[in-house]
Amino acid sequence: MSAQASSAAIVLASSEENSEDFKLEAASAIASGAVLGVHEDNRFKSESKKALLKSVDIIGLGSGPQVDNKLKYASDVCSGVIFGRELVNAPANVLTPGVLAEEASKVASLYSDVITAKILDAKQCEELKMGSYLGVAAASSNPPHFIHLCYTPPNGDVKTKLAIVGKGLTFDSGGYNIKTGPGCLIELMKFDMGGSAAVFGAAKAIGQIKPPGVEVHFIVAACENMISGTGMRPGDIVTASNGKTIEVNNTDAEGRLTLADALVYACNQGVQKVVDLATLTGACIVALGPSIAGIFTPSDELAKEVVAASKVSGEKFWRMPLEESYWENMRSGVADMTNSGGRQGGSILAALFLKQFVDEKVQWLHIDMAGPVWNDKKRAATGFGVSTLVEWVRSNSS
Repeated sequence: MSAQASSAAIVLASSEENSEDFKLEAASAIASGAVLGVHEDNRFKSESKKALLKSVDIIGLGSGPQVDNKLKYASDVCSGVIFGRELVNAPANVLTPGVLAEEASKVASLYSDVITAKILDAKQCEELKMGSYLGVAAASSNPPHFIHLCYTPPNGDVKTKLAIVGKGLTFDSGGYNIKTGPGCLIELMKFDMGGSAAVFGAAKAIGQIKPPGVEVHFIVAACENMISGTGMRPGDIVTASNGKTIEVNNTDAEGRLTLADALVYACNQGVQKVVDLATLTGACIVALGPSIAGIFTPSDELAKEVVAASKVSGEKFWRMPLEESYWENMRSGVADMTNSGGRQGGSILAALFLKQFVDEKVQWLHIDMAGPVWNDKKRAATGFGVSTLVEWVRSNSS
């Protein structure tokens, strides 16, 4: 707002020609644009400028309960997007795995009528045989926290069960395969929990919207990928909770190791559909650039659902091939698989890896959001994924 105004009005001229649906969508888009446009994260600045804009009047787009409901929905989604942005913006010395678990628990206590929280510590994860996730967490002095929020609709009547799984690396040094050289982005690796931020941002919005007929499990295996004497070495073999063994030929392909156990856990909740989000590969940024996320799924039906949700949210996704023949690159001589298969088709190989940990009876879709998690111009998080997830859950609700 270069005009420094505290209030603004937006008028739609000649509104008679426009359909009621158009007016609703336009009012919602204007409201979302205003709220997200003036949001600035000043928590870590010594002088914080408050946004001057206090109110926006939307004129010529109708009034009444339909418009009010649409604006409330937009406001709820925006609060989730802002929460997601602030989680990603918080540096790794502020947002540890433990603090991420606290933030998620706060969402559950705010909406305790519909959301419950369960936080597992390292010992409990060990009992569930999450060797893949714990291998990544082993080097850090900040202990891992496995976070599980569950949304149940107010009347308890559930027709569809969904899971949303987010990658939660609060910092990623690369481990012994340390990130080095220009373009390695090590200084930005606080954003490696962008998937989990989208998950908890969506949980916050859904706690307010309370969609009927749908149960949603929000799952994050949070930890740091650090370097120490207790850390995982290149060449180590870890065993995931579904019994599959993994030769870790690259400790910087760690997100997929944490997601492996999170996906097994999600499928064990008896869900029909799972969507996972992760800042997983630099290869996806090379392929699709900074503002488009890649989606990978064997299910055409689920791809259609998520793409339809993204058309409403305005976030950009592109479906990528899940080329089974590439799996040859992930074969290990000593374990069931390696965790990395070289540079070519890197984001496809990562998706094929995740597929090994999803129950065949469950529809699954993977979102690689390494590009759109961050806005380089603003040097800040985008909150990407939240609005599409909320829309997807809504489309599955009765």
